[in-house]
Amino acid sequence: MALENNAAMVLFYDVEGNPVDHDDWQSHEHFHERLSVPGFRRATRWVATRWVATGGTPRNMLIYELSDVDVGTSQSYLDRLNDPTDWTREMMPRFRGMTRGFCRVAASHGLGQGNCAFAMRFTPKAGADDRLSDWISHTVLPDAASRRGMTGVHLLAPTAPPPMTREQALRGPDEPMPWLVMATAYDADALERTVTELFQPDLFREHGAGDEIAVGRYALHHTATAAEAQVTPQPPVLDPEQRAQNGPRL
Repeated sequence: MALENNAAMVLFYDVEGNPVDHDDWQSHEHFHERLSVPGFRRATRWVATRWVATGGTPRNMLIYELSDVDVGTSQSYLDRLNDPTDWTREMMPRFRGMTRGFCRVAASHGLGQGNCAFAMRFTPKAGADDRLSDWISHTVLPDAASRRGMTGVHLLAPTAPPPMTREQALRGPDEPMPWLVMATAYDADALERTVTELFQPDLFREHGAGDEIAVGRYALHHTATAAEAQVTPQPPVLDPEQRAQNGPRL
């Protein structure tokens, strides 16, 4: 299994304005904070390779690998969400088009993750859940993982939506996560060949996916684990002037 466990929290969204300070906030403060919550195992930010500020594929795909989906209702996690930092309070109102949810890993093949990814989001037609899941799990993913240049490929199915918190209230209601197929590779050309042959939306519709299917290509931007957070000091709190500096942040 290529993921840390059988559960994840997934987010797709854009950020109003220049995304550089969003990435800085997330990498400097937010990742360490989340990975310090019991049950969070790894955080990975992917950034769309064909993103434009006017819309289309969301710029950010964020994957938090978890010990269990119950982490989403744990007191430690909810306490953190209901006590956002000053920097988080400033950042949340800039989020746009947030799709967020907890998922179980329904199937996973391959080893590790590459530096490029393909993501497909969809909802099964009524009554087609099992048929679609079986086809993806036993036909599409094993075939994709076996190909030269490919690494981990996964099917994630959403669980119950998480409760409203202060963080979410700052940015507005989230759209619930649909099903997600994610394929990663260390060779971008190999990923495109695999997508062309195995991940065409019409093929998924033939096997039970609904008409609305969203796809995107992403590049690995930053990843960190809970084990790394445990041996890394808590980053210093930065005021707005410090955030704008490119030098040391002591």
